[in-house]
Amino acid sequence: MHVLYVHQNFPAQFGHIAHHLVKNLGWKCSFISETPGGMVGGIEKIQYKLQGGATKQNHFCSRTFENTVWHCDAVYHALKKRPDFRPDLIVGHSGFGSTLFLRELYPEVPILNFFEYYYIPHDAESDMDFRKDLGWQTPEMKYLRSYCRNAMILLDLQNCQLGYVPTKFQHSKFPKEYGGKLRVIFDGVDRAIYAGQNEQLRPPVSQRQDRTVCGIQVPADYRIVSYCSRGFESMRGFDIFMRAAKLITQRYAKVKIIIVGTDRIAYGGDEGYLNGYKTFKDWVLAREAPIDMTNIHFVGRQDPRELARLLAMTDLHIYLTVPFVLSWSMMDAMSCGAVVLGSNTSPVREMIREGENGLLADFFSPEEFAEKAVKVLENPDEFRPLGRAAERMIEQEYSLEAVLPRMLELYEEARNIPTGQARRDPAPTKPLI
Repeated sequence: MHVLYVHQNFPAQFGHIAHHLVKNLGWKCSFISETPGGMVGGIEKIQYKLQGGATKQNHFCSRTFENTVWHCDAVYHALKKRPDFRPDLIVGHSGFGSTLFLRELYPEVPILNFFEYYYIPHDAESDMDFRKDLGWQTPEMKYLRSYCRNAMILLDLQNCQLGYVPTKFQHSKFPKEYGGKLRVIFDGVDRAIYAGQNEQLRPPVSQRQDRTVCGIQVPADYRIVSYCSRGFESMRGFDIFMRAAKLITQRYAKVKIIIVGTDRIAYGGDEGYLNGYKTFKDWVLAREAPIDMTNIHFVGRQDPRELARLLAMTDLHIYLTVPFVLSWSMMDAMSCGAVVLGSNTSPVREMIREGENGLLADFFSPEEFAEKAVKVLENPDEFRPLGRAAERMIEQEYSLEAVLPRMLELYEEARNIPTGQARRDPAPTKPLI
């Protein structure tokens, strides 16, 4: 069995699955991306190189589609140079893995696409309208663009045999006409890295010693609060978090707040509203000044294993998101047995049940985040059952081991659908999972 994965990045959502298939099932897995080629853990990597992209001459609303077409073109021509290459199944990320033209190169090979998000402007839970608290006026052109951002996604939905999305919330965004083609299967948390380690790094308070994590020295009598985001931006509630962090350090002195991530904007388009500040982080820190930064530490990006150490050590992990794609970091934190305090938004509520496997707070209330955080910090041992329940949930339902059987069933189902008649079932009347 030879699976070809298509994504502009590596390993992205597919790398850990491919490694498992190669190592444990003896499958052949290849990966085409923009990253350098070679062999990694038994996976052949092929590099594609863009020959063009959108310019200012393209209409603002069509630039996303223009860029994606150039990715399709580059993937197609890179693989065309490999006549020896004959996969049995193609798995790509719609939007980041350009499979559309591969139907022409491999007409008999089924295509399975991973779908992440379908953009709906002015939806009841629109990510574009959620942050009205900032007082920013979204330009009309961005709303118009949102109608066009689904163009390649719709082409991929039409072209693939089957598709899957990682959460029920994300599935709910897609047109009902395609419900029969889409399954809900999470990416799979790699428990070989993200695990609680039997609480060896998080002993009872009375047994703690001085420790170091992410380069930060933490005295035995100090608590840890963690926050992780690919970029510091409004969509992930960085400004709300910093207000909460300011309150937490004022009310509980012996705490180290460790912030993992890079000072950039990955999604939200915040750069248009910063009034001369270089980054959203700079804008937030200036707005909230003065903040005592003595025990607030920005540690940058971290190696996955060091991040896992932090998540297996922290007394509380805080996570916020607008109604949008759920971050891996929250699921990784739960897998490490962290007590997670998350924003009370739909993607988070799907995973966290208040008082059972985590805690929830109003996205717009730094006060509620701080109040609940301080309660945990005052008695971490009392809240440990929540972290243990979170880890059990990930292990049983969302770990790679848990999702892999369903993923392999999906691979087989896609292979059994003739490429000339990609499935057109009506939306199912009963829940998908």
